[in-house]
Amino acid sequence: MNVNIEESWREVLKEEFEKEYFKGLTDFVKEEYKTQTIFPAGNNIFRAFDQCAFDDVKVVILGQDPYHGPGQANGLCFSVKEGMPFPPSLVNIFKEIKDDLGKDIPPNGSLDRWAQQGVLLLNATLTVRAHQAGSHQNKGWEEFTNAVIHQLASRKQGVVYLLWGSYAQKKASFVDDKSNLILKAPHPSPLSSYRGFFGCKHFSRTNAYLEEKGGDGIEW
Repeated sequence: MNVNIEESWREVLKEEFEKEYFKGLTDFVKEEYKTQTIFPAGNNIFRAFDQCAFDDVKVVILGQDPYHGPGQANGLCFSVKEGMPFPPSLVNIFKEIKDDLGKDIPPNGSLDRWAQQGVLLLNATLTVRAHQAGSHQNKGWEEFTNAVIHQLASRKQGVVYLLWGSYAQKKASFVDDKSNLILKAPHPSPLSSYRGFFGCKHFSRTNAYLEEKGGDGIEW
């Protein structure tokens, strides 16, 4: 695995790349790409960081696993490549944005435009085998992405953390809620969205907080 990552993140995470667990993770991932069908494409593993430099992060959205169907995963959580059908969770995210802000559902499911405005779209696990959800969990990725959240929490204030579902909400313990905004809701999956994701108004609440701090909101 070539750790080809945006320069500001390379500096922030340089110690992480030297740790033993990361070396083991690198060996595992390289072997998986050689012998299995793995998503996303190798050059997109760190794309969430490439699209949103460390200094630009205003909002963090946490996912769990990349999509494991052909052509879906593009390195940003919940996002799919242009031209791909919207997965159910993304459909529900766009529904909530429409209800919250009155914005029409967009023509494609690529969330690059969010990332380029300062939204870090981070999965806890950055790779997955085709058609095998969770297949790369507990191999070291979670330790790495936890370190990402720790670095953000220790170096930046005024960041909005959108934590959807119990898995993401465990990360709230890393973050000082007095100097950042933590918003929690059920996961947007059809299995849980009706338990409080719909109506959470996280998108308008995020923008209100960012604007209150003197910055620009996100064009969701």
